[in-house]
Amino acid sequence: MLAELDIRDFAIIDQLQLTFAPGFSVLTGETGAGKSIIIDTVELVLGGRAESSVVRAGADCAIVEAVFRIQPEQQAALAPTLAREKLTGDVPDLLLLGREVRLNGRNVCRVNGRAVTLTLLRQVAEGLVDIHGQSEHLSLLRVREHVNLLDRYAELWPLRGQVAEMAREVRSVRHELADLLRSERELAHRADLLQFQIGEIEATALQPGEEESLLEERVRLANAEQLAELTGTALHALEESSDKSPAALDLLGTALRALEKLAHIDPGQDSQLRAAESANYQIEELARSLRAYHEQVEHNPRRLREVEERLAIIRQLERKYGSTIARVMTYAQEAARELDTITHSEERIVELQTEEEQLLANLGSLAAELSQRRREAARRLATEVEKELGDLRMEGARFDVDFQWQEDAAGVPVPPSQIPNPNFQPPTGRVAFDVSGVDRVEFLVSPNPGEPLKPMIKIASGGETSRLMLALKTVLSHADETPTLVFDEIDQGIGGRVGATVGEKLWSLAVDSGSNNLHHQVLCVTHLPQLAGFGDVHFRVEKHVKDERTVTRVRQLGNQARVEELAQMLGGSGEAAQRSAEEILEQVARYKKQKARCKTQ
Repeated sequence: MLAELDIRDFAIIDQLQLTFAPGFSVLTGETGAGKSIIIDTVELVLGGRAESSVVRAGADCAIVEAVFRIQPEQQAALAPTLAREKLTGDVPDLLLLGREVRLNGRNVCRVNGRAVTLTLLRQVAEGLVDIHGQSEHLSLLRVREHVNLLDRYAELWPLRGQVAEMAREVRSVRHELADLLRSERELAHRADLLQFQIGEIEATALQPGEEESLLEERVRLANAEQLAELTGTALHALEESSDKSPAALDLLGTALRALEKLAHIDPGQDSQLRAAESANYQIEELARSLRAYHEQVEHNPRRLREVEERLAIIRQLERKYGSTIARVMTYAQEAARELDTITHSEERIVELQTEEEQLLANLGSLAAELSQRRREAARRLATEVEKELGDLRMEGARFDVDFQWQEDAAGVPVPPSQIPNPNFQPPTGRVAFDVSGVDRVEFLVSPNPGEPLKPMIKIASGGETSRLMLALKTVLSHADETPTLVFDEIDQGIGGRVGATVGEKLWSLAVDSGSNNLHHQVLCVTHLPQLAGFGDVHFRVEKHVKDERTVTRVRQLGNQARVEELAQMLGGSGEAAQRSAEEILEQVARYKKQKARCKTQ
């Protein structure tokens, strides 16, 4: 609901702060005081057209801010958008919308204090308020909402939920089919490619760690001569003596013999002898190891070429399929799985096609049932709306619900016996569908006798349209989830008796028909005292002159001030007008009390 409205430098309003309550609020006042201007500011903050002419003379810009109290259902609906755009406010159940219109033609839109685009502002604001008398923010003029309103009116959401779930299943099956049937040629090419790749990898018989082993072998083969020379030099130094250079083992043997004698004389030096013996053993082992290595060193150009060729093959595979042998082997495994999927895709395609046809058949039957129940509900809705229109002195007005089906070769099959319109016989026997079913629903109206039924968007705006909307809102009060309803110009062309009826219906919109709980918040601009008397809260809009400038002021009326206001609206301030005003309020109080008593019984 609309909780607060802050207006600055808009038309003849210099600064105005309004706090609104739940229930039915009325705004009255002399012509030109600014009642409709207040409604214009609400429309502006919801994303309506902004013109620099609304900026008050002498000001740089006009600013309008509105605070809405959001119910849990709306919080859940808005949460994804607010989170995605980083617009979540500090208080979850409050939403702040703002609009700034500048003289240079630029305007700034804000949601919870952050600047946003006009498109995003409208997206967030949609569904918060219906303004009757202005077409841009009227949910009943959005054709896509008509089927939703009809389903809520007829309590068909459970059945529609089944239709929606089945439609989503069809969409899921078709998505998988589309992936499998992208192109048989494309799949065949892909299978050929996978077979070639798998064969190429398997033909090399790669082994884990093979590349590292080959790289080491290549180094040895490429440096065979140098390795042989180095090991030969080391062996010569260890084992072969000459006149100029005795061998290391010979020198160590001499040292060992000397230490044996030393230990024999001085047993305390036995550790030195053991160390020498250990060193001698290690040198002998080193010599044997070098000799074995020297014998293995082979200058083999042929083997070197084989190693180079094998490494080239491995590196070619790594360039194609992965940077290491492990990744190449993983790619081969994944390719084999994909090839298996393609190989068995024809079987899966047949399964999915069978599943799709079964789902479509079930969906067609369920959607036809939903359509039939909608048509039955539409007849009841038309009767109720026309009765309400009669109460509002529009006895000759007509209302109807138009149903259209569209042929679609990819749609659901509907047996001819279940097609409600005999003139609609699709050659394919199939009908377009979505998550709402097969119906394209639109409300049609004829405000005056003899006029053809027309879409609601084509009905001229004004008091007549407002009464038509009031009739629809009254019948659809529980189906319509818009929390705040604003009525402007609704009393044009009607007298006091009908005005009282309009007041009853507006008040009923604000109060749940099955309990004393509040249902909608209703705001109404009116010139009729009989209508104004039904308001739970009464605002008077006044025009004053301050510093030779016209300004608008709004005050909430208490009991006595309200009597005086209704008396003025009746045409005077004398005793007769005062008594008439008091009678209006007494009659309204009795009516509300009686309704409350009926609801508790």
